Amino acid sequence: MNEIDKLIQELCPDGVEYRRLGEIGTFYGGLSGKSKKDFEDGNAKFITYLNVYSNPSLDFNIKERVKILEGEKQNTVQKGDILFTGSSETPDECGMSSVVTKDVTEDLYLNSFCFGFRLDVPEMFNSDFLKHYFRTHSARNQIAKTASGVTRFNVSKAKFAKIEIPLPPITIQEKIVEILDKFTSLEAELEAELEAELEARRKQYEYYREKLLNTNNKEGIIWLKLGDICSRIKDGSHYSPKSVEQGYYMPSVKDMTSNGFDYSSCKMISEEDYHSLVKAGCHPVVGDVLIAKDGSMLKNVFPINKEDDIVVLSSIAIITPIAELVNGSYLSHYLRSESVKERTIRDFSSKGGVPRIILKNFKRIPIPLPPLSEQRRIVEILDRFEALINDLQAGLPAEIAARRQQYEYYREKLLIFKRKTV
Repeated sequence: MNEIDKLIQELCPDGVEYRRLGEIGTFYGGLSGKSKKDFEDGNAKFITYLNVYSNPSLDFNIKERVKILEGEKQNTVQKGDILFTGSSETPDECGMSSVVTKDVTEDLYLNSFCFGFRLDVPEMFNSDFLKHYFRTHSARNQIAKTASGVTRFNVSKAKFAKIEIPLPPITIQEKIVEILDKFTSLEAELEAELEAELEARRKQYEYYREKLLNTNNKEGIIWLKLGDICSRIKDGSHYSPKSVEQGYYMPSVKDMTSNGFDYSSCKMISEEDYHSLVKAGCHPVVGDVLIAKDGSMLKNVFPINKEDDIVVLSSIAIITPIAELVNGSYLSHYLRSESVKERTIRDFSSKGGVPRIILKNFKRIPIPLPPLSEQRRIVEILDRFEALINDLQAGLPAEIAARRQQYEYYREKLLIFKRKTV
């Protein structure tokens, strides 16, 4: 019998009480009544959708600002709050959680695409216990059932209030946190090691990318707008079909990496839905360039180099270059450059909340075009550097994935409790 089993046998031998969220706390909304201008020169910090979506424990390294007037009534977050995303393109991605596990020393505001939950008695739970619990399969399954929609899914607060969570004794919560935090700590160390190894290669690639794409004093360069050198610039499907166990992949922005898709958790759709969306133009073909349209994912741009039976969701834009004018790989390297990314966020994206490329504006971005032979030479050099980066990414990430699976195994095992009967 391990230590957790002993504690359970000692402190709750008859099982653990489960309580509905609506019985133990209250919900509150994010920012309201704000315009795009309020996010341009703000005086207070606000928590973005991506911060909540990506971090089980809130990341306090917050740079985003919003203008808050003196005496203005807006909800602020405090330690112990659980923050949730309110909508997504699929029900499985709705209601992603982030727990405020540290003391809040200044006013922090929540973006309007999220909502918060505050416990009536915060001492009932260890905040770090909740950061692990709300990412379990059991909690995620309950949360997914609160979402409804067609092209975009939104959670129902009334249904959310009926979600049940376990209330084990604090001593047991703390011991579980101690065990699970060791896994996440080791994973963080491995990721830091990977980043240190990759950083030198990335800098090398970026240096040569900027050098090779620098148009100063180069002959034969013409400048054309993106819309003039592409036969297609459109987003993926705004309709998200029902998931199936076996079928065709339908990636969204979360499945994108810097050079391809991670299919490990990618949504699958039926053959009928797949062929319907192919006809709707949501299927990228060889030579196309894909670009993530949302937030920090804007850096994920890559060409399609082999035929793949996929259709993409609207968070991904499909760009079809005119082959006689531009090499798709050249275009993807150029769109990935830091100067272009910075300008894209500044000039071609929506303001406030989650930055999102506005395609009709994005078509105006100027592209420098050397002769096709020079484009191919640049691609050959930059692809070599990318290959070195990808080789490094095949090592430590595999170890990180193994550690993550181990963490998830113990998370599911430790956070399922026998229910106490009344």
